[in-house]
Amino acid sequence: MLVVSDIEDVFLPKPSDLLVNLVEARSSLEALQGRVHDMFRENSIIGNVLSPALEAAFKLLSPIGGKIVALSSSLPTLGEGALKNREDPKILGTTKESGLLQAASSFYKTFAIKCPRAQISVDMFLFSASYQDVASLACLPHYTSGQTFYYPAFNAARSEDAQKFAREFGEVLAMPIMLGAVMRVRVSRGLRISSFHGNFFVRSTDLLAMPAVPQDQPYAIEVQIEETITSPFVVFQTVANFVITLALPTTTNLSEVFASADQIALATFFATKAVERSLTHKLEDARDFTFQKLVELMTSGGAGANAQLAILENMKMLPVLVLGLLKNVGIRQSAQIPPDIRAYSQVLLTSLPSQLLIPYIYPMFYALHSMPAEAGTVGEHGIILPPPLPSTSERLERHGLFLIEDGQTIFLWVGRDAVPQLVLDVFNLPSYEVLRSGKITLPVLDNPFSQRVNAVIETVREMRRGVYHPHLYVVKEDGEPPLRLCSPLSSPAYQYQQLFD
Repeated sequence: MLVVSDIEDVFLPKPSDLLVNLVEARSSLEALQGRVHDMFRENSIIGNVLSPALEAAFKLLSPIGGKIVALSSSLPTLGEGALKNREDPKILGTTKESGLLQAASSFYKTFAIKCPRAQISVDMFLFSASYQDVASLACLPHYTSGQTFYYPAFNAARSEDAQKFAREFGEVLAMPIMLGAVMRVRVSRGLRISSFHGNFFVRSTDLLAMPAVPQDQPYAIEVQIEETITSPFVVFQTVANFVITLALPTTTNLSEVFASADQIALATFFATKAVERSLTHKLEDARDFTFQKLVELMTSGGAGANAQLAILENMKMLPVLVLGLLKNVGIRQSAQIPPDIRAYSQVLLTSLPSQLLIPYIYPMFYALHSMPAEAGTVGEHGIILPPPLPSTSERLERHGLFLIEDGQTIFLWVGRDAVPQLVLDVFNLPSYEVLRSGKITLPVLDNPFSQRVNAVIETVREMRRGVYHPHLYVVKEDGEPPLRLCSPLSSPAYQYQQLFD
């Protein structure tokens, strides 16, 4: 262990001899990990010097490139990247709230921008039990092709928290990644690339620097039509470590364009644009912008402002997905969402691949108390899930047990009139009154219903691609208001006519 006390001008005490070979030194590294807690048990210094640590890691890796994985459990308080607690309940839900979603220190963006030149990517694992300024720290992964993970109110002594982190951290370390990539996108004449969206650094007008390319990250590119296109095809070519060429037919019929649109891609794009708008303008502007763009899209095939709304088959779910986006924690109207929670939700909205983003904005919803007899049992293709319900609070029943999941969290919603036998079979408790809301590890009891419910929960956990391991929460119908507010069904009532009233 080498201690460098200078945090203003960071240097490496042994510049060329601090990295070890993992295979050769694995046993020593594992022994060190087991000793770290004891080594610093008596430490009385509580300051956080994240920015000098990042600078040291940068100097260590810059000759060869690689990935910095930073774990931080408090607000950085020392060094160039020191941050202050900006959390102010009085401005939540106001026009000033968007300021809390922007980086408070220029250090993190400046540091992140120089990382791609040295082929260095940064992942952030944030654990603070109080305010940590996720908005500022998430700049590091954003510009370096990394990922941000946030564990609010983390308690290592709680098994659920420890298991979630261990699972996700292990998946990140084991994930196959491509290192040191650049990507260039070209388009044919008459088209122009107007902007790029994703976790990377735009090195020039058409060159994207990606020090690392994880398995699951989306990239969106906006293309504008600059002149009348007369050729039968337009061509898009993406060059990374390989070349992808896509030729698309042209048409003068707008309805044909709409008929070939991908509603999943559009929803992913709307999520990225909404977050971008909330940072450059206001949250209210982001919601209004998204809503108006959807209305324009849905009515542009008609005759003027009074055109009748007509939804094509391939876009019939788009209004539902956009309404779910508008009610997502990342941009929805509320004065009760802490800035770290909102900032992390925006990170997810812009970095989740479509397969994970869609359930995040439009959660899956199952009735467990009335699921078919085969649900939760092994079928031809694994555990059979109950039939999904429309994600609307109108389907909740006071005597029921419902599962709601969005890929990040799983909720078990229990109605206040749930019969004692249901509570006993699932939670091993005598009645609804003694059931407590909150994070839980569901017991596996010696009865068929408990085993089926547990099988459904585990299948839901495993069916989502990616590294995330969702927590399980019990939500009582008349339980704590903050927990009920967290449920994805707390506000959405997915009805087309409400969107266009």
